Amino acid sequence: MVHPLEPLVIRHAHRLPSPTGPAGEGDVAARQFDAALMSVGFKLSAELLARLSGLSEGTVVDTAVRTLDTVRAMVGDHVRHNVYFIDFPAHVPDTYDFWMDCIAGALADDATRASTLEQLSEGVVNLLTLPSYGRYQHTYTEMLGHHDELIAAAGDRMTVLHLGTDAQTEVTALYLALAGSGTPLGEDGLRDLEVLAEVCVDGPQPERIPVRESRAVINRARLRAGSQPLLDTVTDVLRLACALSGGDVTLVEATRFRGLSRPVRRALLAGLDTVVAAAPAKLADVHAHREDFKRLGERLHPHEYPQWPHAADVFAVARGEKRARSFDSQVEELLATDDVIGAVTLLKSAPGKLFRALDRLLRTASLQEERDAVVAAAVDVAPRVAGRVVLSVREHLHNRAETSRARRVFINRLGRAWVTGDARPPVPHSSRERLIGALDAELRRRLPAPGHLLIDPDVLDVALPLSGRATAAGLGVLPRGSVSPVDGELLRFFVYWKQKQWTTDYDLSALVLDAEYRPAFWLSYTNLSELEGQHSGDVTEAPDGASEFIDLRLDAVRSTFIVPQVNLYSGEGFEEVEESFFGFMLRDGEQRGRPFEPRTVRMKSELRGPGRVALPLAFQRGRDGRWRAKWLHLYLKGNPSFNRVEGNRVSVAMLLRGIVEREQLTVRYLTGLMDAAATTLWDGEKVPDGPVTYIGLRRPEGLHPDSRIVTPENMRDLIPE
Repeated sequence: MVHPLEPLVIRHAHRLPSPTGPAGEGDVAARQFDAALMSVGFKLSAELLARLSGLSEGTVVDTAVRTLDTVRAMVGDHVRHNVYFIDFPAHVPDTYDFWMDCIAGALADDATRASTLEQLSEGVVNLLTLPSYGRYQHTYTEMLGHHDELIAAAGDRMTVLHLGTDAQTEVTALYLALAGSGTPLGEDGLRDLEVLAEVCVDGPQPERIPVRESRAVINRARLRAGSQPLLDTVTDVLRLACALSGGDVTLVEATRFRGLSRPVRRALLAGLDTVVAAAPAKLADVHAHREDFKRLGERLHPHEYPQWPHAADVFAVARGEKRARSFDSQVEELLATDDVIGAVTLLKSAPGKLFRALDRLLRTASLQEERDAVVAAAVDVAPRVAGRVVLSVREHLHNRAETSRARRVFINRLGRAWVTGDARPPVPHSSRERLIGALDAELRRRLPAPGHLLIDPDVLDVALPLSGRATAAGLGVLPRGSVSPVDGELLRFFVYWKQKQWTTDYDLSALVLDAEYRPAFWLSYTNLSELEGQHSGDVTEAPDGASEFIDLRLDAVRSTFIVPQVNLYSGEGFEEVEESFFGFMLRDGEQRGRPFEPRTVRMKSELRGPGRVALPLAFQRGRDGRWRAKWLHLYLKGNPSFNRVEGNRVSVAMLLRGIVEREQLTVRYLTGLMDAAATTLWDGEKVPDGPVTYIGLRRPEGLHPDSRIVTPENMRDLIPE
């Protein structure tokens, strides 16, 4: 029987749970399966191919069908990618000439001639009223007939699928990995955890669930299964209530609480009562989410349950009827009187808050004695601070050098970004250096000895995944701030969207900037062709799905930055459409092929953000002449509609400068702290015979079975607790 969560294992781990079925001679079908996978940029590992070859042909075929469906969706090949200009990238017309042809076609059409003449008499023509503009003029099949077969190239992407254990073991391992993650999961990861938690609620559980959002979705599964939820703060109960109502467990957006059954209300109130009875000071946590607690109280009816008086106190605090002084207010009171040492003494009881306040404390301190007290307190509590917080503060201090540019970039949990000037005075140099040294020592102490460390050089500049929210879901996606090499002659972006209810128009554009972040040119529906590249044409509606492409010849681009973006011109937002994703392909100059060729796709990410302009990544030419990708995963607020690349040139340039000039903590930094018995930069050839700790962009074949393997799919495991 096929496990229903097998696709989750393939997507997250690039492992195919060990196929089961009658023995047979499935070698021919297995090779055909491997060939079909290679056409979309995947292949079977030698071990998996051997396993399939020993099964019956029918088993192999069934496995192939469902696996191909999964990997095609991973790379974006589950939909048909048509183009407006049938020969794209060849024969893309001049923009003005194309518009004139559309007008000529409208004048030749009896149905549109009168309205077009009227518009021409007024001097302005709305392109959307022209019958040939923005709508495919040919079928997908007709488009395919205009393109030669793709010529295979050594640089084509090849993602190996490895043989897993049995399906239930793989599903349980994935659940434990996501549930026990020390870094917050992204939206898609959290959604997958919800599914896994329901299936694995009666099985093995992680020793710790460090992330509160993850705990909320697991608690929901536990409560539904009749088990006690894991609660130790009042906010845990609020998050659980949000999960039960299908709301936002991160508490960023307000949840509209549903009517809750009496058993659920009793469980939540009993949980609140137990938490507050054990630690009355936790009532102070209510202030951070007062309005949410007030609305929750209207659903829970605490007055009906006098046996839980401490739960009633929670809602009394939320309504302002009972005082519970918050920890933060006590700290603010001390700082308001310039009592830095008093504030530090209080903050030592909350190590995470102390670490997050270090910059402010050091700037507020006017005496060296006070600065020394701040540093000493940080060193003292460092062993009790979560590893991702230590790393975040270490990265922050690195970027607070006196020579840093006076510019701050703010990015919220949803990927919304903005830039402003930095008026803060610098952190005192000596204190900053002492803290950096102490944090490095603390991280070095926590990192396990890796033994023989085998590193793919391409992974060294990948940013440490301190939060899953800094990475979009998809294939080949890296955390925000990561830098990865781009090797190829032709760079092709693509966007696909399918509207749900309303006519929706997304516009793929590319802004090209010089070394000083000044716009050089752009490609969009208003500028279809430049010497360096072409646009595939504007599609203005997507009832059955629509795609747009931009082709750039990298050797012809003389500027420094290429910034692809997806602008919402009209209709449904990125979070409202039925489906939307972005990606890029790399090709050699003579490969030809269709506009969309899955095995040339290097990255495909979901577009699910709150803004109206999406900035997935940028490309930068280095001093050595090589191009590299800089991962952004950002959304600009934009306008409600009619967003165009011409209108956001300045804001995009400012934001890009802020991101590029900020230095991230990377795999290079963390591996430099590891006490390795030996370190080898892997050249892509033979792997060592013995066990290693391998860190790379993709797992090579032939590693010793006792090796520890870290790739982007589980890179969060590098973050020490």
